[in-house]
Amino acid sequence: MADLTSAKNHLSADVEIKGSIKFQNELTIDGKVEGEITSPGVLIIGENSEVRGEIKTKSITVHGKVQGNITVEERCELKGRAQLIGDLKAARLVIEEGATFVGKSEVSPNRGSIKPEAARTPEPVKQPSILGR
Repeated sequence: MADLTSAKNHLSADVEIKGSIKFQNELTIDGKVEGEITSPGVLIIGENSEVRGEIKTKSITVHGKVQGNITVEERCELKGRAQLIGDLKAARLVIEEGATFVGKSEVSPNRGSIKPEAARTPEPVKQPSILGR
C-alpha cells in the first residue's frame, strides 16, 4: 500500500462531480465540482476548473473559478487568473494581481504571532513648544 502521508489525488479536466468530496492529504481539481468539499488537507483548484459549493480545508490555492464560501484553517492563495465569488475566512490570505474576488473576507492570523495591543499603542504626540517673543 502507498504511503498515505504523501498521497496526492487529482481530478482531471474531464471529470464532473455532483456531491460531497472528502479527502485527507492533497487534492488537485481540474474538472467541475458541484457540492461541498471538506478536508484536513491541502486543496488546489486548477486553472480550468469550476467549483460551486462550500469549501472547508486546511489550506487552498485557487487558479480557477470558485462560487461559494471558503473556510481555511491556514492559508488561502488566489492566483492571477482566479475568480472567487463568495465569502472567505482564513488565517492568511494572498491575492495576486489579476485575481477576482467578490465577497467578504475575514482574515484572522494566529493569536500568538501578532499582538495587536502592542502594535496599536500610539506614541505620545509631542506638542511643539512655542516661545514668546
